[in-house]
Amino acid sequence: MKGGFSRFRGKEFSLLLIVILGTTILIWAWDRAPFVTTLLPPKEQFQLPQASSEPHFQISKDVDVADQNPAGNYSPRTRVQDKETPPATEHTEAKNKQVLEVGKIGSGESSPLSKAKENASSSVTETEAKDNLVVEFGENGSAEGSIVTETKGKHDQNEGEKDLKQKGQTLDLAIPMGYASANSSLKEQDEKNITVLVNNEACNYAKGKWVVDNSRPLYSGLGCKRWLAQMWACRLMQRTDFAYEKLRWQPNNCQMEEFEGAKFLKRMQDKTLAFVGDSLGRQQFQSLMCMITGGNDRHDVIDVGEKYALVKPRGGVRPNGWAYWFPSTNTTVLYYWSACLCDLEPIDIKNPATDYAMHLDRPPAFLRLFLHKIDVLVLNTGHHWNRGKLRENRWVMHVGGMPNSNKKLAMIGDAKNFTIHSIVDWVNKQLPKHPRLKAFYRSISPRHFVNGDWNTGGSCDNTTPMSVGKVVMQNDSSDYSAGSAVKGTGVKLLDVTALSQLRDEGHISRFSITAKPGVQDCLHWCLPGVPDTWNEILFAQISDMSKVQDE
Repeated sequence: MKGGFSRFRGKEFSLLLIVILGTTILIWAWDRAPFVTTLLPPKEQFQLPQASSEPHFQISKDVDVADQNPAGNYSPRTRVQDKETPPATEHTEAKNKQVLEVGKIGSGESSPLSKAKENASSSVTETEAKDNLVVEFGENGSAEGSIVTETKGKHDQNEGEKDLKQKGQTLDLAIPMGYASANSSLKEQDEKNITVLVNNEACNYAKGKWVVDNSRPLYSGLGCKRWLAQMWACRLMQRTDFAYEKLRWQPNNCQMEEFEGAKFLKRMQDKTLAFVGDSLGRQQFQSLMCMITGGNDRHDVIDVGEKYALVKPRGGVRPNGWAYWFPSTNTTVLYYWSACLCDLEPIDIKNPATDYAMHLDRPPAFLRLFLHKIDVLVLNTGHHWNRGKLRENRWVMHVGGMPNSNKKLAMIGDAKNFTIHSIVDWVNKQLPKHPRLKAFYRSISPRHFVNGDWNTGGSCDNTTPMSVGKVVMQNDSSDYSAGSAVKGTGVKLLDVTALSQLRDEGHISRFSITAKPGVQDCLHWCLPGVPDTWNEILFAQISDMSKVQDE
């Protein structure tokens, strides 16, 4: 029995030694053999993301009070918001940027968030504002005593949508973990795309404030006599205060490229820029000519109006437009007068006193003839849409080639909105045929008549700008018709309404040399003046679009 027991214990001891030796070898091989680790799943798959991709919203509390505008003020009504001012850091500036959709660069598509704004919006006239958001700052730079005035007829909406309409949204873009090691080249391309999108969408030039800049104006109001009409050159009038010339528009969270005539011509080399619109469009055209030339009479600039049929008609006071060519860069800048942005056609060509068919659904004949020659197009309309102007000009509304029978379009506001959407839609459909064309629709320029209209004693005598201490913070344009017309199209919005609304002191006012006694001009602007800023923003937007195309 003892021998058998001893043999059993000897075998057990040998087996134990074999197990220990095998385990030791296995552990040594595990540490030494790299191929063994490939049998395990990657560590990255077990890590949780450290950055959230959920949108972050900035929310503030609004206080509703009565409208602060005088009873007779026809300017857009404003909404002002209390806003806590954080330190000016790169982080807080970045949080104010808005990203719509990653990967849809330049598509112009709106996110579901922005669509909520459209659904909650109601149609407004040219003298009303949509979501006009202005923040008033106290002397110490903080937001104090903010006042909020709501636009009439605004739809009820839940608090989430309301906060969304009043604040920009930002998305923290998180790259999936393990992405860099998997495909670094794709990551670099995506980061480039994200950068382009942020740079393209983040700088809303319509948001910002007016600041004093002693280097302004960009040209002398005493000069520029070749390009600037005397009726708009306030330096040649009896006006004695010119502080309005020293204000410069500073966009929020981005730097607007400094305008230089030589730089503009270089960027517009071998190109044609055309303004098509009413007298405010003519002001913008004359402003740009003065800005490019610095107000100097450039003898090398050639009048080429005849090439575009811009000649003074027999018995006319002035031509229906102007065109000038800069030979050094082969650049043409022109203006065509089209107050209603639709086709006008004499009903009886043999009758000098004939009425004119005002085709609401047709673009001006000028655009149909010369669009192929235009590289940058700037459209505008608005202030001629009233019964008095239609009667004075003998315009009769037509749709589909026939006198209008639609009762809804018989309303001036509806007819104007229909025409704006019609012209924008037509231009948008032409863009594929003209790939180089950049098209803009400029929002309406506000009027500042107080205690009446232009023919009922309305005035704008203020010389201290209401812009002092105010910052435009709204995301949507105050011109609802313009903003809704360009939405989802390739036509860009040149939004100048809210920033111009703050400049009531910049009008010609009582100093007009052509107005009748007691009649003030609170519609047109002194030049140099506010339209110069419109052109600075236009130049910035053209530059931004060119950079995106180059990339």
